[in-house]
Amino acid sequence: MEEAVRDGVAEQRERLMESLRIYGGHYAELSRRFAAWLGLHSTDATAVLEIAAAEERGTPLSPARLSERISLSTGATTALLNRLEAVGHISRAREHSDRRIVTLRSGGHIQERADEFFGPLAHRLDAAMSHYPPQFLEQVEAFMSDLNITVAGHLADQDAVAPKPAPRCGLAVPAGPQARLRVRS
Repeated sequence: MEEAVRDGVAEQRERLMESLRIYGGHYAELSRRFAAWLGLHSTDATAVLEIAAAEERGTPLSPARLSERISLSTGATTALLNRLEAVGHISRAREHSDRRIVTLRSGGHIQERADEFFGPLAHRLDAAMSHYPPQFLEQVEAFMSDLNITVAGHLADQDAVAPKPAPRCGLAVPAGPQARLRVRS
């Protein structure tokens, strides 16, 4: 009996994970299109959205926190912030009593542009969600929170263990313009 329940949960998990993978693909495509619409590289657009979203939540990001959120080195994040600041998409401020702490702020036009781009989708999502009772949507929120906590815990566990090098695939890439791909024996 318990095994049948576990099998049912495993099957349902697979269906849900497939739905989340599809959603992730759609989200990535929306992000790519937003970046193109703004005339930015996708990483730059992701950074702008992270900065604006953190501001909306009332928890503005520091460069270090942004670096973690978008998985870039501190040096790469600094270069990205320099680009975004040069075109007026973000600003860096020392708002804290500890003047060493830098706070990132999005340019006022960024929220307007994001609202313009994502507004029609927000209306469609609101319409789709309106078919469900608020209590059900609260359960979905709790479920998504549990999933995110579970995956974050798994990632933290992996970080705690020394990474193993990836196995070699047996391909060697020779140098030179006329070189061809060789498979090692």
